[in-house]
Amino acid sequence: MLQPLNKQEQAKLVQFVSERSQEISADILIKAQEIIDQVKEQKDEALFALTKRFDQVDLSSLKVSEEELDEAIAQCDPAFKKAMEMAKENIEFYHKAQKQNSFLLEKEEKIYLGQRVLPLDSVGIYVPGGRAQYPSSVLMNTIPAKVAGVKRIVMTTPPNAEGKIHPNIAFAAKLAGVDEIYKLGGAQAIAALAYGTQSILPVDKIVGPGNIFVAAAKKLVFGKVDIDMIAGPSEILVIADEKADPKFVAADLLSQAEHDPMACSILITTSPKLVDQVNQELEKQSAVLPKREIVEQSLANHGHSIVCDSLEECISLSNLIAPEHLELMVESPMEYLG
Repeated sequence: MLQPLNKQEQAKLVQFVSERSQEISADILIKAQEIIDQVKEQKDEALFALTKRFDQVDLSSLKVSEEELDEAIAQCDPAFKKAMEMAKENIEFYHKAQKQNSFLLEKEEKIYLGQRVLPLDSVGIYVPGGRAQYPSSVLMNTIPAKVAGVKRIVMTTPPNAEGKIHPNIAFAAKLAGVDEIYKLGGAQAIAALAYGTQSILPVDKIVGPGNIFVAAAKKLVFGKVDIDMIAGPSEILVIADEKADPKFVAADLLSQAEHDPMACSILITTSPKLVDQVNQELEKQSAVLPKREIVEQSLANHGHSIVCDSLEECISLSNLIAPEHLELMVESPMEYLG
């Protein structure tokens, strides 16, 4: 259920979201640096030892073979495969439009100015294990690299208790066109991608979400390799009017709430009735989710609803919060997009 906020509480929410930055404590950074140093010195030996320590699994090989990949994919639900194929098509459609072009200008005779846009040679994609698996993350990180023309795409993801990768992650990786897959998680995976070991050649850039140790490691290796960003807890804000479909509003709030108990889901609306309808839908939809416990914690901790007098007020408040994900579920969204 979304917690209703008054004016005073709204100001506290804005401050909370603004201040919950990507700062990482010194203790975490020190531990991450120790892991990175161990991987730099001991290479594969460190990766096997750290996987046993953190994932409680003895691996004979880090790399996922084609046979192992196909064996995992065979366990996937056909409906899931169909949904992922549709997602791939949508993601490709978007990123092809995003592609930049090179250009060359002749300012004066024999004086040229220009820009060359070239793909990186190699990219490493980190895919979380832990609390949940996110096959969508595989597509959304791999496909832009494919569209750009990156020659080598490497994926690391933590193994499960049996030393395998999740079937859905395996299918997403094959569908997207990942070249190499390694059963490896945590700061040690980031270190391997940045510095290389006997099994894993280093990459030019590391992307993908992860826990606080992954975030710390990415921060520490930045400069040796490029990174996408230091990601914090997920946020979504939906601006909705009285004509918004409560089923869609609830589903999209849940799409971020299921990530983490620290995820923040906010509904700002002009309609008190919609808040009630969305709360009913949240209860109904979350009841059948595999990650129900995480969703309930997330909404209890950081699920909020705010009722404003006008859409202009909704938008002003949203701009103060500046959420990671923003949706306009209003009758004429293009009027308010600016």
